[in-house]
Amino acid sequence: MTWKKLLATALALLCAYSVYRWVAAEHYQNYPPLAQGPWVAFGDSLTEGFGASEGKDYPNVLSQTLGFPIQNFGHAGETSKEGLNRVEEIAALHPRVVLLCFGGNDALNGLPSTQLFGNIEAMIDRLHREGSFVVLIGIRSASLRDRFEKPFKELARRKEVVYVADFLKGLAFKPVYMSDAVHPNDDGYKQFVLRLEKELKPFLSELKPNRPTAELPGDAASVGK
Repeated sequence: MTWKKLLATALALLCAYSVYRWVAAEHYQNYPPLAQGPWVAFGDSLTEGFGASEGKDYPNVLSQTLGFPIQNFGHAGETSKEGLNRVEEIAALHPRVVLLCFGGNDALNGLPSTQLFGNIEAMIDRLHREGSFVVLIGIRSASLRDRFEKPFKELARRKEVVYVADFLKGLAFKPVYMSDAVHPNDDGYKQFVLRLEKELKPFLSELKPNRPTAELPGDAASVGK
């Protein structure tokens, strides 16, 4: 390879990296995060880990995969309104990153989707004011045609947060991955973590905790339960 080709390759790589940095920095709120607290997973039973063995909930598995603690503030049975009632508890931690997942119980209880997305938007706004980087995890509607995908995606675009579509994508209706009709088993949560890690990977250099911690990932993952 001639020096001209080497120079062209180097310039191409530099341009690609510059575009990546511009997209990440300009189009996501609080990237890098202003808040310096822990990573937090905030949601309902899918976050708590219903259907999983002890320590196999997705925040704990992700924590072990990434190598730093993630605090689990999942409460089974909660609707988005109840999550909104708890958001100050989360904001008080000054979380660096919040993995936000609500909507399943709203859908199962037939609550208005306008209420669901209004509550999620209010949670995102509160966390953004705290300086947190928010990752919005979507939920499928309880209908043959998914009526939540479009509004979840639009909300993520407007609020400038990373969006991970449909928690149960690729898992639902597959007994090998599900403990019941709506909750994954150990293998299902692991599959979700693989997908979530892939979505997070481009951002991790700026999202990892600034200071190392002596806590083992498993010790910190169930704080909110």
